[in-house]
Amino acid sequence: MSIFRRKSSEPARDESGSPEVVAPDDAALDEMASGEAAAGDLVEEFDDEPEVSDRSQGPWDRSEVDGLGDRLDLGAVWIAPLDGAELRLEVDAATDTVSAIQLVIPQTSSAAQIQAFAAPRSGGVWRDVRTEIADAITAAGGTAETVDGVFGPELNVRMPQAGPDGRTVFAPARFVGVDGPRWFLRAVLSGQAAVEDDAAAQLIEGIRSLVVVRGSDPMAPREMLALTLPEAPAEPEPEAAVSEEDADGPDERYTNPDLNPFERGPEITEVR
Repeated sequence: MSIFRRKSSEPARDESGSPEVVAPDDAALDEMASGEAAAGDLVEEFDDEPEVSDRSQGPWDRSEVDGLGDRLDLGAVWIAPLDGAELRLEVDAATDTVSAIQLVIPQTSSAAQIQAFAAPRSGGVWRDVRTEIADAITAAGGTAETVDGVFGPELNVRMPQAGPDGRTVFAPARFVGVDGPRWFLRAVLSGQAAVEDDAAAQLIEGIRSLVVVRGSDPMAPREMLALTLPEAPAEPEPEAAVSEEDADGPDERYTNPDLNPFERGPEITEVR
């Protein structure tokens, strides 16, 4: 799994020659994920039953796994290698901190933007966040539909944004939310994965493999869990310099001595 890094203020682009991934605007995603966008009428009615995400096959909490294993440590999220995927880290240009994880599947021109947030002990936040995202998109002239997904309810949306010629275009996206113990994981699927289940399957597999490291510190609900750049592998120590004499091979005087310390040497007899 390749790793790339880009500034979050830059538009998403292909850095490896892979097919272009059509994705919603990053700023719009961030605004809607934080619940700061303007709200309209509710598009979904709830009963009094608590909503529980299906995490039977992941994503996992740190307490549910033995250790890091072969996963990559990105701070609040550990991620396992995914065949055929590229891992990209969005870095905030102002603070030089990682703001989001992106899994990109070049073969299907699909991507998933992943972020983890704090949640209260009393319950998950995906239900409320989902409603706010849907309100914001419909208020902006887009569409939002709640459907049953692999983890529970999710949103299929079409988000209005400016096209290359200045006209308004609608970018499809699939908002996936998972409530965990005191954390909430949000993934936004774009490209072919937003409209085709087969294209989304590999990204869903990647989401299932994630481990969220919430930590024990008190945090406000919806506060983003800190992501970090992976540690660079330690450089190997330089080998000791080999002299020209040593390069020709070991000195036979020391490897094959002429004298055997246990062999009886020549004797001298004194004659008078």
